[in-house]
Amino acid sequence: MKRKPHSWIKPPGPIAPGLKIGLLGGSFNPAHAGHTHISDVAIKRLGLDYVWWLVAPQNPLKPTQGMAPLPRRLEFAAEETFGHPRIEVMDIEHALGTRYTIDTLVKLKRRFPGVHFVWLMGSDNLDQFRRWKRWQDIVKTVPIAVVTRPGSVMAMLRAKPAIRFCRGRSCDYRGLPMANPPAIAVLDGPRNPLSSTEIRTHCAESEIFVQVLPA
Repeated sequence: MKRKPHSWIKPPGPIAPGLKIGLLGGSFNPAHAGHTHISDVAIKRLGLDYVWWLVAPQNPLKPTQGMAPLPRRLEFAAEETFGHPRIEVMDIEHALGTRYTIDTLVKLKRRFPGVHFVWLMGSDNLDQFRRWKRWQDIVKTVPIAVVTRPGSVMAMLRAKPAIRFCRGRSCDYRGLPMANPPAIAVLDGPRNPLSSTEIRTHCAESEIFVQVLPA
């Protein structure tokens, strides 16, 4: 009998064919209310069952200096989402042995073939999305939901991925998880201004920040 790909990797939470799960990847250095806001907007607008926070061992586009250890970032992400019934924090990329988003998506779809995955991102990340490895393949692999963030709405409209795949934009938000990619939906609404960079900048001298970052 042929073994399922990566069958040794246990699901981080409830899993079943047909579930709609959002994937929010990043360094989470540290996790904050802005990440939770993106997740909550996607859950409400897309009708998602769960959102998985994929805490990356190391973001290839970010320097290692100032990056808290993975266990610490996972700990803070777990604290940020404590009691949230639909957000699961994980380091599944570490288990999969992947570094790039496209590789993670391919392996997740192979491991959980009956799940409808949606990639989530803030609009402030869309402009640099073209720097991601094989970003065109990411767009063709899973539907994408972009949640608007303060100060990045116009930049989002000028971003190369948005221009190239403008025909893939979807107004049927509830149908996005089941859509055949490329399918991109822009989710607008109340905007949370928090960012990890601002938190690190403004809290560099605080006791909390010292606990997050390595010496």
